[in-house]
This record gives sequence, structure tokens and C-alpha cells, in this order.
Amino acid sequence: MQIGLHALGIGTGAQRSVIDAVAVAAETCGFATLWSGEHVVMVDRGASRYPYSADGRIAVPAAADWIDPLIGLSFAAAATSTIRVATGVLLLPEHNPVLVAKQAATLDSLSGGRLTLGVGVGWSREEFDALGVPFARRGARTDEYVAAMRTVWRDDVASFTGEFVRFDSVRVNPKPVRDRTIPIVFGGNSDAALRRVAAVGDGWYGFYLDDVGHVAERVEFLRATCRDAGRDIAELRLAVALRSPEVDDAVRLADLGVDELVVVEGPPANPQDAAGWVSVLADRWLAAATST
Repeated sequence: MQIGLHALGIGTGAQRSVIDAVAVAAETCGFATLWSGEHVVMVDRGASRYPYSADGRIAVPAAADWIDPLIGLSFAAAATSTIRVATGVLLLPEHNPVLVAKQAATLDSLSGGRLTLGVGVGWSREEFDALGVPFARRGARTDEYVAAMRTVWRDDVASFTGEFVRFDSVRVNPKPVRDRTIPIVFGGNSDAALRRVAAVGDGWYGFYLDDVGHVAERVEFLRATCRDAGRDIAELRLAVALRSPEVDDAVRLADLGVDELVVVEGPPANPQDAAGWVSVLADRWLAAATST
């Protein structure tokens, strides 16, 4: 079992000095991955329901700083040398897939192959409306964008024809470091999200699940879905963040086949406090991970 840290990109975690300090301390302490999520647009009073809380509301204030995850993680990668960086998650249907492929490959190349691209379909209709992207069929759009990005990464001269994106005989460089691909993990806890993981994903980032029992039920559904798709769940990398995790959960999650427990915390505002803050988290969580 590995331990990841989802702490960068929002509020105090959007400050350059805090990003540097947290990234260096997390690598020194032995965290596996630095995660950072995305919302391009927030609204003060939206009608869309947030799927990861009981009351349907996101806890992040609409006025909070929320930086672009690929740019923010590039600073974290520049401050470190071994820790992985991951978007958790980037809302893929809101973006041009050729541009995302270029940006992701650039970060992967500059970081020495340390990027995992976590993507999701999105839940905020208001956000899609502000960006001029149809909210309907965003799942199908996501699937096609993933296929288009993998084509761009794989082929020297790439062509693609789909419903939502098409290009002919283009060159997009650099290429990703690891066999011209970047691991794509899908966020979301719904049946549809897990079917997407089984069909075309390299892994799953389950976010704010209720407890280990909830994870067990979702993993079993994913296992069955993989079997139906002719895949082995062991091919996938599974990372989960619990709403209120306990130290003992690491052992139980490892028994379920989860590869990484992601700790979600907000860092201190003063970068001088970051090392001590990360060390406290490491003392609590990494000891539990080493026992699995």
C-alpha cells in the first residue's frame, strides 16, 4: 500500500511557496503521489449537485483560489525528482483534447515520466455552460477525447475522426516518456464511471468514498465489470480517498487490492510550517502503509 497526498491547488495550496515546500517535504517523507484537482469555473449559487457530499454541496468556497492542475503540478515536479504527480481529476470534456495531450506530454517529459492523468466527466452544468461546452453526452465526449489523446501520443503523424474531434496528419510533440503513453485513471464512484474504468482506463481514483465498506462494494462491482469486459482488475491501479479515513483503513484497503490511499488535507498558509505538517501526516499514515 502506498500513500498519496491530495493537498495542492486550492486556497493555501495554490501558493507557489507552499507548493514547493509541500512537494519537497512529501517526497522526503516517502509519499507516493501528489494529487491536484480542477474546476475552471465556480459559481456562488449553482443548481448542480456535487456528487461527493451528503448535502450535494462542495466544501470549497466559490471565491477560493483554484489553480490549473497541470500548471500547478509542473511547479511541484520542478521542485522534486521522484514523487509522482497526478491530476485528481482534470475535467477532460471541458478541454480541447489535442491541447491537453500536448500539455500532459510536456509535463510528463519534463518530470521524467512521473505524470498520471486523472480525468473525469464533470458534474457542474454551470461550468460547462460558462465554457460553451454541451453538458449532455459529456461521457461519450470524454471517451472519444481519451482515444484521440492516445493517438496523438502514440503516432508520429496522427489522424483521428470522431463525432467530437477530428484531425488529419498532425505532429504533436513531445511524446510521453513511458512507451509513448501516460496512465489515464478515471475519477467518479458511479456505475457508469467504473464501467469506463473497465473499458478504457488504466486505473481508478475513487474520491471521498464513505468508508472501507463502500470501497469494497465499488471494487467488487469494478472486478465484475472488468471480467465482463475481458480484463483483469489486477491490470488497473486503484487509488481511493475516504471521507474520514482511519489509520487501520490502510490495511483493509490493501486487502481489497487498493494500491494507494490518498490523504486529502489542506496545507498551512506559511510555507515554513509545511515540512512539519507533512511530517505529522507521514508519521500517521506511512507507518500504517508499511505494515501492509
